[in-house]
Amino acid sequence: MTWLADVVLVCLLVEGAVLLWLWRARGRGVAPGPLLGFLGAGVALALALRAALAGAAWHWVALWLALAGVAHLLWLALSWRRGPGA
Repeated sequence: MTWLADVVLVCLLVEGAVLLWLWRARGRGVAPGPLLGFLGAGVALALALRAALAGAAWHWVALWLALAGVAHLLWLALSWRRGPGA
């Protein structure tokens, strides 16, 4: 059943490539910094799922989950908008 996680990973890579192309070609969309945090969290979650489905040791699943959390915090830090006058 690990193929399902592989499909998710391929979709994330295609999404990332399209969004980066839009940013570079048209100057619109999601900036590369926040995009890396956003997609990085998704990739790490998909890898955690893949590890769990493959029967990997718990510490591998925990590592991918922790990296997903770090990527999510990176995305928040890069995407956070300050209020007026900040």
